[in-house]
This record gives sequence, structure tokens and C-alpha cells, in this order.
Amino acid sequence: MDESPGIAKLFSVLLAGEYAAYQRLITESAMAPDVAGRIAIGRMAASEMGHFDELSEELVKRGLDPTEQVLKYVDIFDRYHGTTNPKTWDEVMVKAYVGDGLAADFYGELADALPKEAHDVVSSVMRETGNSEFARDWVRARVAAEPELKWPLTLWGRRLLGEAITHTQWVLAAEEDVTDLLFSGGTTDLAQVSQFFDSVTERHAQRMADLGLG
Repeated sequence: MDESPGIAKLFSVLLAGEYAAYQRLITESAMAPDVAGRIAIGRMAASEMGHFDELSEELVKRGLDPTEQVLKYVDIFDRYHGTTNPKTWDEVMVKAYVGDGLAADFYGELADALPKEAHDVVSSVMRETGNSEFARDWVRARVAAEPELKWPLTLWGRRLLGEAITHTQWVLAAEEDVTDLLFSGGTTDLAQVSQFFDSVTERHAQRMADLGLG
């Protein structure tokens, strides 16, 4: 397949992210206070695995082993989840809603830079699951019932954004093929990257408002 090597690497990074997200959701579902919460998180995890399967097919088409690609890139996602380990179910819910949205935003912002086939794949697998609406409704109800939760959960949401940006920057710094694929070469690189992160931050602020947080 005659295409940029950055496409296969991008798909590999996304694959590892889906795997890590699935594993983390399953782990965090144990904190659910009721069956409804476990079911909601289980649905989100199932969506992540569905996206995982789509990306796996694309890598197989390119002669790559999905398991090997997960092992190559999963560490960076494990580090992200390790630094954003929720301590309460409320934090799990904020992370589920914000995390789902951040993933969609990061790659939605980048999809237009991709060739059509890759664009279609990324647009499909990185869209929001929809199941995170359960988390939004939970957090809004909790903040309405206990206003003192607003500030600590707001700080938590800001931390999630900061860590996500940091770890994305690590990926871009480590994989020049992916960076070259997503951002045009030349002196505009830094400006484009900055604009990208500014856009993600603006969308994050809107999601925090949707949760009833600052």
C-alpha cells in the first residue's frame, strides 16, 4: 500500500489507546455504586473494543500485527491513566465523560489532515461513544445535590486535560512520521500545533460546562 508511513503509526497509536481505555474502564467499573453504573461503563468499554477491532483490521491490511503494535505504544497510555487514577466514583464519571470527549476532539481535529481513507477510519473510530451521556447526567445531578463537589471535580477535570495534552505532546515528539502526517512542514508547524491544542482546550471547557463544572 503506497501511503505515508505515518498512517500505520497513527492507527497503531490509536489502537493502543483503545486497548488502554478498555482496560481502564473495566477496572474502574468496580467502583460503581450500583448495577446501572457497571452497565453504563460496560457499554463504553464495549464501544472501545469495537473501535479496537476496526483499527486492528486496518493494521492487518498493512501487514502489521495488532498485538505487537499495542505492546509498542501502550506504555504511554498506561502512564496517562496512572497519573489520572480516580479515587471516587464521581471522579470516574468525570473522567469517563471528559476522556471520551478528549479522544474524539484530539483526533477529530486531526482527521481533516489525513487522506480520505485514513480520514474515514479515524472519523469512525474516534467519534464519541454516546454512552458517556450517562456520566454527564450523573455528574450534573451530583453537583446540583452537593454544590461543594463542584470545585474539586473542576480541578480534577482540568488535571485530565493537562495530562492528556502532555502525553499527546510526547507522542508527537517521539513519532516524527505522525507529526509530519498531521501538520504541514515548514515554519508554520508550531503555530499549527498551538492552534490544535487551543481548539481542544476550548472544546474541553464546553464539556466541563456541560457537567456543571468550571
